[in-house]
Amino acid sequence: MKKIKFPAKNRGHADFDWLKANYSFSFARYFDPDRLSFGALRVLNDDFIAPAKGFPKHSHKNMEIITIPLEGKLKHEDSTGNAGVIERGEVQVMSAGTGIYHSEKNPDPDQRLNLLQIWISPKEKEIEPRYDQKKFEVKKNEFQCLVSPISQSNNETLGIHQNAYLYNLTIETHKELKYQLNDKIHGVFLFMIEGEIELANQNLSSRDAMEISETPEFNIKANKESKLICIEVPLK
Repeated sequence: MKKIKFPAKNRGHADFDWLKANYSFSFARYFDPDRLSFGALRVLNDDFIAPAKGFPKHSHKNMEIITIPLEGKLKHEDSTGNAGVIERGEVQVMSAGTGIYHSEKNPDPDQRLNLLQIWISPKEKEIEPRYDQKKFEVKKNEFQCLVSPISQSNNETLGIHQNAYLYNLTIETHKELKYQLNDKIHGVFLFMIEGEIELANQNLSSRDAMEISETPEFNIKANKESKLICIEVPLK
């Protein structure tokens, strides 16, 4: 197994007053030549958006974009005519394809918004833009698939145009689970939301991350109740 730990404090940061952003990979003004991507995973931003603020309309192209609110609500509008609000427990996917414009705002006048925005390079380019969202009920002590390849997606998951998977895990104290990769040539980017786990003799806590590759499986043990996501992507 090859593993690389990334402590939360070593992430890139930006403070725009209304937006406090934390970057797992090079993004915008933050550039680290050693942190450009992990295979098909290009972006994982941990954003905190002030009440009644947000991103004005902007464009994306040829990217699979996954948005996960952790706290507060997100109001979305895009050029395909989709509009709505998502909140904790829901996941949004958007295939930018040939090009899409959208805006993202915190509609609450009092409460901040915290969200994860994840970009995955698509398997196919110049596809027709699409949008979807789904609410998920939390399942404890199991890897709960939220996002899968569009060819495999059904009523249980959201689909994207890449052979990639995103799992949510809420694991109770002292529980231990085994993660088995869907493809041996894939790798997993594990991102801690909260809690503390042990993985391959290393401890990870809130907002720490780890790249895992060259193994078909690995075990996660919870030192305390923890929430995390596993993003499995092709590495080439």
